[in-house]
Order: sequence, then structure tokens, then C-alpha cells
Amino acid sequence: MKKIQMVDLKGQYEGIKDQVNTSFQEVIENAAFINGPQVQQFQKDLEDYLQVKNVIPCANGTDALQIAMMGLGLKPGDEVITADFTFAATVEVIALLQLTPVLVDVEPDTFNIDPEAIKKAITPKTKAIVPVHLFGQPANMDAIMEIAEEHKLFVIEDNAQAIGGNYHSKNGKTYKTGAIGHIGATSFFPSKNLGCYGDGGAIFTNNDELAHTIRGIVNHGMYERYHHDVVGVNSRLDSLQAAVLRAKLPKLDVYNEARKEAANRYNDAFKDEAHIETPVRKGDCDTHVYHQYTLKIKNGKRDALAKHLQEKGIPFGIYYPIPLHKQKAYADSRYNESDFPVTNQLVQEVLSLPMHTELDKEQISYITETIKQFLNT
Repeated sequence: MKKIQMVDLKGQYEGIKDQVNTSFQEVIENAAFINGPQVQQFQKDLEDYLQVKNVIPCANGTDALQIAMMGLGLKPGDEVITADFTFAATVEVIALLQLTPVLVDVEPDTFNIDPEAIKKAITPKTKAIVPVHLFGQPANMDAIMEIAEEHKLFVIEDNAQAIGGNYHSKNGKTYKTGAIGHIGATSFFPSKNLGCYGDGGAIFTNNDELAHTIRGIVNHGMYERYHHDVVGVNSRLDSLQAAVLRAKLPKLDVYNEARKEAANRYNDAFKDEAHIETPVRKGDCDTHVYHQYTLKIKNGKRDALAKHLQEKGIPFGIYYPIPLHKQKAYADSRYNESDFPVTNQLVQEVLSLPMHTELDKEQISYITETIKQFLNT
């Protein structure tokens, strides 16, 4: 059996090796390292894939979220509602811009932001909602967009974990995640479903005026060289990373199908296990793209199982061990523990198993049998 890895980027590289190496060589020979042809073509390719009017590449996913908020003109003191159960980058950029983060609880089955909790958190200072499509499953965007429309709020989709996922709206249309709200942001960190070989990110919007503003922000506020029209940052996707992404993008749906197939094998193996709750998939089979395959380990057995997996050489992740409202950087007297019953329970139960495009049947069988034997002894 091959060594089990949480993410097997080397194995994935073997399938696109020739194209990546050739593209790297072209970039090096042309010396167009910043905003070269590879970046421009990738931008167009991603616009076509997402069916969105504007993609603005940038340096990383955290920048993408920050620039999205800058582009919307949010001001210090404005409140931004987001999920308590997610990676810190989502709330980090809110705080960096001196906006006011408002953390709310998530749904117990999808792990995504709870629309009912959003409603309760809205105040006259609320200006935006940031739903996170956590672990690869779309948040309830119909409900979130209805709330936003009613209260005249912006919606910024954090799509870092769900690129390639579909959302089937109750209006009968199907959208790609990240292309539903007023603006979307994603990361191309190497382990993502669409990842490069360093840092990278992108911002999506169908609003041409907003896209124009953002294109200036990512490049020092310049639309014309040395003319700084808005306050900007230096956040650009380099050509070598764009070359990797161009090689991977045509394979993204195939990659996501491989993840779904692995998830189905896990689900089948665990379906009768009393101590395990497998991930819930809302909607059709093409919605969840399983950036992570995250179990809930019940009856207080999670930490012991984690120790056992470590001893057996099986990698795992606990995403996330501490709620954001309990993190020192984001703690606030406004929060009451009674407002976060789901998140506080999830941090004690969640455990993510290896999930990537190269995962094979033998590896999954070893992982699942190891877990079942431990939980049933």
C-alpha cells in the first residue's frame, strides 16, 4: 500500500507534469513573471468556468477577502456577520480593516452559517454577510441572499474550500459557488481543490463597476502607471502559479469527482457505526466537493481516536479545535456561550480524514477498518 497522505500533491502532479513543466519553461523564457499571458488567460478560463463576468486574480485567499471588503467601501465600525466555525482568515481581514466582526453559530449538519443566527445578529450597523462554503459544501445561499436583500446588505462568499461546487437555487437555476453573492473570494493554496504550487487567490463579481475598483486595489491603486486613484495593496497572482492553475482547471471537475468517489467509499464503510456521523450532503450529488471529509465522532471518543490514528500512521486533521469567539485575538464581551451551542459541540467532535484525488481503495479500506476496530473495542 502507498503511504497515506492527507493531501497527495506529488501524485497529482504526475498527471499534469508535462503541461506544467512546459508552461513553466515558457514563463521563464518570456520573463513575464507578473501579469503575463498565463495570468491573463487563466483569468479568462476561470470566468468561463464559473460563468461570472469578472475574475480578478490576486496573491492569496486572505487578500481576496480583504480586497473584496475594500472594494465594497466598508468603513471602520461597520459590522460584518460571519461564521464562528471556520478558519481565522475570514474574521482576520474584518478586524484588519477595523470593521466589527460579528460571529454567529452554524448548522449542526452542514457546518455552514445558520441563516436564523444571521437574522438575530443584524443591527443598524450591519453592512455585510460572509458565508463560508465550509469543507466544500455550499451554504444556504437562497436564504442568505433573501436576508441580504431585505436588509440591503452585501454578501461576500468565502469560496476557498468549495471551488467547482454547484448550488441549485430554488429559482431553478444552477450556479457555481462564489458566483452567487455580490462578490466571491477564493484561495489557490496548494491543498485546495484547485491549488497552485505556492500562494494564490482570486476575486469574482458580476458587477463591472466593482470589478474596476478591485483591479485598481490589487495593483497599488493604479489604473494607469504611477497614477494612484484609490488606496490599494500589492496583491498579484504571479505567472508561474497561473501556469499551474491553467493546467489544473480543465481537470477540476474530474478532481472533484474523485473526491466524491472517495467520500462515498468512506460513507459506505461507516454507515452502520454508532459512534460516527458522516458528512451530510444537501441537494444533488454535484454540490459537495469535499475539500475536507469531516466526521463527527460521538460519545467523547474523538481525542482517543485521534491518538490511535497517529500511532497507526494515518494522518488526520481537526478543523477546527477552537471556536473563533474563544480565540484570544477575537474574543469579545458581546458574545455569550449560549449563542454558540453547535460550534462548541463541533470542536469536540470533528475529525477530518485524508481526502485528495489520488486516494485509492486500499488506503480507504485500511483507514476505515482501523477506525472501526478501535471504536468497537
